[in-house]
Amino acid sequence: MSLAGAILRVARPTDQLEAVAAFYRDGLGFTELTRFTAHNGFDGVMLGHPHAPWHLEFTQQAGHPAGRAPTQDNLLVFYLPDAAAWQAARDRLIAFGVAPVPSWNPFWDEVGVTFEDPDGYRIVLQNATWTR
Repeated sequence: MSLAGAILRVARPTDQLEAVAAFYRDGLGFTELTRFTAHNGFDGVMLGHPHAPWHLEFTQQAGHPAGRAPTQDNLLVFYLPDAAAWQAARDRLIAFGVAPVPSWNPFWDEVGVTFEDPDGYRIVLQNATWTR
């Protein structure tokens, strides 16, 4: 069985649904693909790019705290090989009011920049081509 054609959903709970959605939508420029309220006790939002084979889902359940990221090395890494696209993504997050943070693993600071979302999870904008 091959997963080569699979669509990836990264799902994560949050205590700050609107702030997290704004970070990825307004700060990173993702599209809000869908949103749901009171679905089996959960509210949520899915963000990504309409034609990409992946998306992020954030959910919130009243009365069930999700907490913050367990470490500073919980990452989503986005490879942006085009320098102008990388700079635009970086500048967009900074204009949104998010300051870069030093990466826990210094490798990511060599040709990338790290930001922390409202829950303490980190994203890396890597100005490189994925080669593996």
